[in-house]
Amino acid sequence: MTETTGTASAATAAVPILMYHAVSAAPNDATRDLSVTPEAFAAQMALIDDLGLTPVDTAALAAGWRLGRPLPARPVLITFDDGYAGVHRHALPVLAKHGFAASLFVTTGWIEGPYDNGGALDTMLGWDQVRELADNGVEIGGHSHTHPQLDMLDDDRLRFELRRCRSIVADELGTRPVSFAYPYGYSSRRVRVAVRETGFAQSLAVGNALARRAQGPYALRRVTVRRSTGIAEFERLLEGRALARAFARDRALTKGYAMVRRARQVRKAIRSRV
Repeated sequence: MTETTGTASAATAAVPILMYHAVSAAPNDATRDLSVTPEAFAAQMALIDDLGLTPVDTAALAAGWRLGRPLPARPVLITFDDGYAGVHRHALPVLAKHGFAASLFVTTGWIEGPYDNGGALDTMLGWDQVRELADNGVEIGGHSHTHPQLDMLDDDRLRFELRRCRSIVADELGTRPVSFAYPYGYSSRRVRVAVRETGFAQSLAVGNALARRAQGPYALRRVTVRRSTGIAEFERLLEGRALARAFARDRALTKGYAMVRRARQVRKAIRSRV
């Protein structure tokens, strides 16, 4: 598809950033809810094309907002977390068919190869496949080394997760990643500062809302695409319609878990002073 010339309105408009995980016909129980079938993914990409949206990668969007670089009139981001094998097997051919950009955020300790720690939830990519994705225009970003809740880590462990991830991606691909996505979507001011200091220029959360320039480069929101997302709901996600209703349960659970997590952090801080 032909990219539209960027405009001032495109630089300030809300942008849908789609968050995918596994693309699989037969995911396991751990990844099923956050997976999509290959057929659903193909239909969703066809709809993006039909609607005249232009996929850009995370680095391009952030650079456009930060530096005023041109953006297409109706940008959208297609992002994948973790590094499941179906991104190469099923998603890449569809992306290539449409000429779509995308971003993949890898958990380096889960990718098959010399750094694999055995913690992966399902069948993962190998580094040869990650390199092939990169060679075909998919931006490779970081997603930590072992996929922890980063805001629950002490400073040393936090720095390890970020630096280890970035150095492995740089060693394997020959270029340093500039974009990051928080595992589980969790971050804090301390985590965001650490991500910036590690050398990442932008990072993605979840939030299930459209991304806006005012969110800042280290807290850009995404919308979750899951196995239960039908094509009509997917179109609403792209247009930013009825997001509060679509993700009402997610937000209620997030608020409840946030209270639990804050209590854990308080207890941890008290113990550290004893």
